[in-house]
Amino acid sequence: MKPCDQNIVKAIEIAEEMIKLAAQGDADREDNGCGILYGIILDSAYKIKKIAEEEKEAHIKKGWWDKNK
Repeated sequence: MKPCDQNIVKAIEIAEEMIKLAAQGDADREDNGCGILYGIILDSAYKIKKIAEEEKEAHIKKGWWDKNK
């Protein structure tokens, strides 16, 4: 897999970790300030994941993506 594709995979993985963190953080929070923080993390994670998945699809359509990875 090319380095640019590896970076896209890593971005998706990081976004998924951010989603998990936001869910756990929201469940554990004790004040509204933390709720705002985890809401921003969650929103950002979904945006990052969406853009990374769109870029992955673009690479697949161009024939650049190794579908076995």
